[in-house]
Amino acid sequence: MKRFVVLVALLVSSGYASAGRTLTLEECRELAIQNNKELKISGEKIKMAGYEKNAAFTKYFPQLSATGAYMWNQKDINLLDMGALSTSIGGALGPIAQLPVFGKLMEGVDDLQHLDIQNIWVGSVSLVQPVFMGGKIINYNQITKYAKQLAESMNDQQLQDVICKTDETYWQVISLVNKKKLADAYVDLLRKTDHDMTAMINEGVATEADGLSVKVKLNEAEMAQTKVDNGLALSRMLLAQICGLPLEDPLVLADEDIESFLTEPSVTAADVNEAFMNRNELKSLDLATKIYKRKERIVLSDMLPNVAFMANYLVTNPNSMNGFKNEFAGMFNVGVMVKVPLSGWWEGSYKRNSARAETRIKSLELQDAREKVELQVNQSVYKVNEANKKLIVSTRNMENAEENLRHANLGFEEGVIPALNLMQAQTAWVSARSCLIDAQIEVKLTEVYLTKAMESWGMSSLEEPGTRIKWMNTDLILLRTLSKSYNHKSQIINS
Repeated sequence: MKRFVVLVALLVSSGYASAGRTLTLEECRELAIQNNKELKISGEKIKMAGYEKNAAFTKYFPQLSATGAYMWNQKDINLLDMGALSTSIGGALGPIAQLPVFGKLMEGVDDLQHLDIQNIWVGSVSLVQPVFMGGKIINYNQITKYAKQLAESMNDQQLQDVICKTDETYWQVISLVNKKKLADAYVDLLRKTDHDMTAMINEGVATEADGLSVKVKLNEAEMAQTKVDNGLALSRMLLAQICGLPLEDPLVLADEDIESFLTEPSVTAADVNEAFMNRNELKSLDLATKIYKRKERIVLSDMLPNVAFMANYLVTNPNSMNGFKNEFAGMFNVGVMVKVPLSGWWEGSYKRNSARAETRIKSLELQDAREKVELQVNQSVYKVNEANKKLIVSTRNMENAEENLRHANLGFEEGVIPALNLMQAQTAWVSARSCLIDAQIEVKLTEVYLTKAMESWGMSSLEEPGTRIKWMNTDLILLRTLSKSYNHKSQIINS
C-alpha cells in the first residue's frame, strides 16, 4: 500500500513538473521538427527517390528472366493417313500384302509417324543486355539522381517552413502575454480611478457624468481584457499543436518577460548572392531545369537506333530435336537485335521541340525567381531597419506617456486636473505601451523573415510576411512518367 502511494505521488509530481515546464524557442523548434507529419512525409519521399535511383541503376546490367509452361493435349499427331497408305500399298503388292510380315511392317511405320504430344513441357532462360539505347539509360539515371536531390531540397524547405511557423507562433504568444499584462494593468488602473471617482462624487467634488465616463472606459477595458485572454489561450493551443504537445497543457515560455530580450537597434545589411546560394526554391528550379534538359535527350533517344545482345536456352519435352521422344532436351542461341525507327521522325521532332519549350519555361522561371529573391531580400532589410527605427520612436513615446500619466495622476489627486484629462493620459499610456510591445515583437519577426530570406526558410510574399507566393514545385511525377516509358521499351526489347 505504501509503495502504491509513493508511486502515485511520484506520478503526480512528475505531471506537475511537466505541466510547469518552461520552453525556450529552441526547444519549441525541436519539438515541432520531431512531431511534424509533413516533415516525415518529405523524409519518406527522399527514401522513395533513393529507391528509384537504385532501380534506374539496375538498367545497366543484363535482364535475366525464366519462363516455363505445361500443356496437355487431347490427341496426338499422325503425320500419315495410315488407312489410305495401307490400301495403296496393299493394292500395289497384291498377295504379298496378305503376309504377316507386311502387317508388322505397317505397325512399325505407324509407330514412326505417330508423335506423342499429349504432355508438353517447355522452359526457357533469356538474357538481354542493352548495348546502345540512344542514351536513354544514362539520362534516366541522371534524372533519378536530380530527383533525389530535388526531394532533399524540398525537405530542407519544409524544415525551414516549420521553423519559421514555430517562430511566428512563439512570438505571437509572447506578444499576447504582454498585451494581457497591459490589459490587466489598464483594468486595475481604471478600477482605482473608478474607486477614487466614487469617493469624490460622495464628497461632492465630482459629478455623476464623470463617474459614468470612467465606468464606460472600465467596461471597454474589461471587454478588451477578455478578448486578449481568449486570443492568448488559442495562441498557446496553436503553439502546443505545432510542438506536438497536448492542447490542454499550459505552456510557459522563456521569453514571456518582454523586457529581458530587448536589443539595441542597429542598421542591417544583407548580401543577395548569399541568398542566391542558400535558397531552396532556386535550387529546386535549377534541378527542374536539369531534369527537363535530360528529358530532351530521352525524347531524342526515341529517334535513334536501339541495340541489344540476347542469349537464350530453350528446353522442351517431347524432344523436338530428336524425333519428338518423351525426354527433355535443350539448346542455346545467341543473337543481336537492332531496332531502327523509320516513320517516327516527324512526331519525334515535334516532341523534342515541346521538351525544349519546357526547358526554356523552367529557365525563365528560375530567372524570375532570382529577381524576386533579390527584391525580397532588399525589402526584408528595409523592414528590419524600419522596425529598429520604430522601436526607438516607440521607446521615446512610452517615456513621454509615462511622464504625462504621472503628472495627470498628481494633478487629479490635487484636484487641478479633471477626470477627462486623466483618462486621456491613461489612454495615451496604454496606446504607447501597446505600440512599444508591437515594435519589440516586430523587431524579432523581421529578423526571422530576414533569416528566412537569406537562409532558405521558404519564400514570403513581397507585400506581407504572413502570406506565401505560389511556386512551381517539381515533384517525382516526371520521373515516374519517364520510368514507365523506359520500362515499356525494355519490355519490347525483352520480347
